Amino acid sequence: MRKLFLGFLAIAAVTFTSCSDDDDNNTVPTTRNLTLDISGLENLGSDYKYEGWVIVNDAPVSTGVFTVDDSGNLSQTSFPVESNALASATKFVLSIEPANDPDPAPAATKILAGDFSSNSASVSSTGIVGDFSNSAGKYILATPTDGDDNNEFSGVWFLDLTSGTPATGLTLPTLSAGWKYEGWAVMNGTPVSTGTFTAVDSADDNATTSTFKGDVNNGPGYPGEDFIQNAPMGLTFPTDLKGSTIVISVEPDPDNSPSPFTLKPLAHMVPSNANHHETLIMGAGPVAAISGTVTR
Repeated sequence: MRKLFLGFLAIAAVTFTSCSDDDDNNTVPTTRNLTLDISGLENLGSDYKYEGWVIVNDAPVSTGVFTVDDSGNLSQTSFPVESNALASATKFVLSIEPANDPDPAPAATKILAGDFSSNSASVSSTGIVGDFSNSAGKYILATPTDGDDNNEFSGVWFLDLTSGTPATGLTLPTLSAGWKYEGWAVMNGTPVSTGTFTAVDSADDNATTSTFKGDVNNGPGYPGEDFIQNAPMGLTFPTDLKGSTIVISVEPDPDNSPSPFTLKPLAHMVPSNANHHETLIMGAGPVAAISGTVTR
């Protein structure tokens, strides 16, 4: 009887050990929630989405995608992430991705980032898009593509004529990959683009393709636009820009929106008594940075 009892214990021990190993092999990874508290993001439309990432051992791990409505509300603020990965993460990054995205890696257009300190990360656009705290701007009203002394209040050029000779009018930081600057004239509440650019001392991207200019060959080598023809619905060109608001925005590239993006580091309302070819000084825009907190 004693031998039989000992044999039973041995079989039971083997059985218990085997079951325990099976349980270990089939353990479902646990998750913890990553929570976003971010304001200032805008609706990207149907072509793009936001995607969060945590950086684990220098590699990005997706935390999930979300959208933002016209009121700035996130479609989702809490995301389950594998516990070990989240605990090991050193940084959080938010990117803008195509809605149909076959690439598993983050896009170049990254809008927020921040390092984890304990269980939270303060995230901001300043360190990853650009620091606009020292931005400055000057511009003139003139229409060089419309001939001399014709409709001179109908064009805006981001240059400085203080010395009598055209000089660079914008002081802006070099943007990270995935971003461009864009100039705007907001006329009666309607924003009309003056063109996108990355260099402040060169003509912008629509210098020779604009449908608004007169003779595209007469434009100066700086960002700007003459609003001479082909006005958008509800506006009339030539126009008078006095009373309009001139804006510099920072846009994702590529960009599917005809309106300015959230980041607008420079803005200025054209005075009613402004003179053409007079150097006008821009002030701080309404939004120079987006920020928030990520908690794990």
